[in-house]
Amino acid sequence: MSSYDFIICGSGASGLMLAYRMSTDPYFENKKILIIDKDYKTENDKTWCYWEEGPGEWDHLLTKEWGQIYFGSPSFSTTVDLMNYRYKMLRSKNLYQYMYQHIHKHAGFKIVKDKIVEIREAETEVVVITKSHSFVGNKAFSSIFDAGIIKSKPEYPYLKQHFIGWFIKTPTPEFNEFKATFMDFDIPQKGNTRFMYMLPVSSTEALVEYTLFSETLLSVEEYEQEISAYLLKKGIQEYSIIEKEQGNIPMTCYPFEIHNTSRVMYIGSAGGWTKASTGYTFANTTKTTKLLIDFLKKEKNFKSFHQRTRHWYFDLIFLKVLYDDNNTGSEIFTSIFRSNNIQHIFRFLDQSSSWEDDMRIMMNTQPVLKFMKAAVKTIFLMLRS
Repeated sequence: MSSYDFIICGSGASGLMLAYRMSTDPYFENKKILIIDKDYKTENDKTWCYWEEGPGEWDHLLTKEWGQIYFGSPSFSTTVDLMNYRYKMLRSKNLYQYMYQHIHKHAGFKIVKDKIVEIREAETEVVVITKSHSFVGNKAFSSIFDAGIIKSKPEYPYLKQHFIGWFIKTPTPEFNEFKATFMDFDIPQKGNTRFMYMLPVSSTEALVEYTLFSETLLSVEEYEQEISAYLLKKGIQEYSIIEKEQGNIPMTCYPFEIHNTSRVMYIGSAGGWTKASTGYTFANTTKTTKLLIDFLKKEKNFKSFHQRTRHWYFDLIFLKVLYDDNNTGSEIFTSIFRSNNIQHIFRFLDQSSSWEDDMRIMMNTQPVLKFMKAAVKTIFLMLRS
């Protein structure tokens, strides 16, 4: 049985990006690396959007970027000039193809298409069992998300960011291709946090997406009815649907790192790489895989990789408010955009802000009293657990 230095379980964004970084770093030139996934991803199964200050690593792969964003709600709306930031869209097909091109050049890589059944850790090795085979490695990374482990921990609220999006094309120009609708809460909330994205790729093409932060998924028909109603509200009656996409992203502060061992590390959403208060994962994956490559060169115990910051606690409190009062999302995000500079907001969400900026945003976020109560409840639950 062949033995590998590293086994990567799952070839989504986190697993594939980690493999790509290994393939381009001389340290891993003589390493044997195995990627296992039930699918060989080559198509547009995802669209990643993220904000970034200045030029970025993936700019040559972007579908579109915008220098302005629109935020809307029943009580407040604004168009924001992002100044030195850009809001960027990357389709997964471009990223997959680019990364596989580099991975295939590395002689030490092997890719297996199979379903992973179990990951077992022994004293000196890791065994990954699939439906057809068993594979032995020195260390393994897994991006396989298990929602079941979260539900037994009530001190960590768990919401889902779930959505359906349509890529549409209109016969006449309908969109301002230089402005992205970042969040539009001016739609029926129905007791949840619900908003629309509208991301124009050209004056006649756009991604229109209906998104919720809530516990329960909807029927496909309900998502699509809301998209149709929103387009009609915007005066867009004639269009063809080119593609559809659907997603469900975990929003939780559950400490996934406690499941890391000396030889197995969980990555991506399964490792807590998703920003809990927003559901954004891609930008954090870009940063974290870079840090992980440097970490691997030091050959440290996997248990020491994760470092918790103060923003984790902010996210935990934010989620507690949304979990207890799921209809307050529109009010919360409106207060953030009404009272704060966009650069401060992005830095806060990127976890690169100062203490002063953090306090300003927290105090400007309404309803303040609910956040204070959520903080007390969160501390009590964590102490009790």
